[in-house]
Amino acid sequence: MGYSSKLVESAVEALAMLPGVGKKTALRLALFLVDQDETKVRGFSEAIWKMRNEILHCRICHNLSDTDVCQVCADQSRKRQEICVVESFKDVMAIEETGQFNGLYHVLGGVISPIEGIGPEQLNITSLIDRITKEPDEQFELVMAISPTIEGDTTIFYLSKQLKDLNVTISTIARGVSFGGELEYADELTLGRSIIARIPYEK
Repeated sequence: MGYSSKLVESAVEALAMLPGVGKKTALRLALFLVDQDETKVRGFSEAIWKMRNEILHCRICHNLSDTDVCQVCADQSRKRQEICVVESFKDVMAIEETGQFNGLYHVLGGVISPIEGIGPEQLNITSLIDRITKEPDEQFELVMAISPTIEGDTTIFYLSKQLKDLNVTISTIARGVSFGGELEYADELTLGRSIIARIPYEK
């Protein structure tokens, strides 16, 4: 594709780095920005820069946060003994969108995948165990909302082994989410029903 401006070409190359954005879409976005008011474009770029440089991870659940503790963990109205264990912060957003869960979260940061060189030590598992052992008198329920794949099932099995001696019950979301599917792509209704219809995890 020929460009009459190196500046436009650079902008297109930058926008095309975004997932799901091809060169044609990137060009449309770049030309759209050219026609916008300078203040709006500056605000757009500053918002992206500010997010990238100031975003934090919650010290409790590892979700994205503006502060040391995220809004979910700081919300005292939520059920503190229900913890939904997910792979990534994208899954937290997907579940929150359903409005069907009022507990807390724990973001593992992935799943166990020996093929990709990801073992338990690369995930936020120790901090999950710490959250439970700090309150030994409380009965916790861990809702394993992990994508139903071989790696996901392996991760759930590993966690169940690590938690077997603690005061915790483990449930998994109902298989309304298809096996092999990614949780973040499930529609809100299916995902919401899966949370409500969670089932006890059996080793």
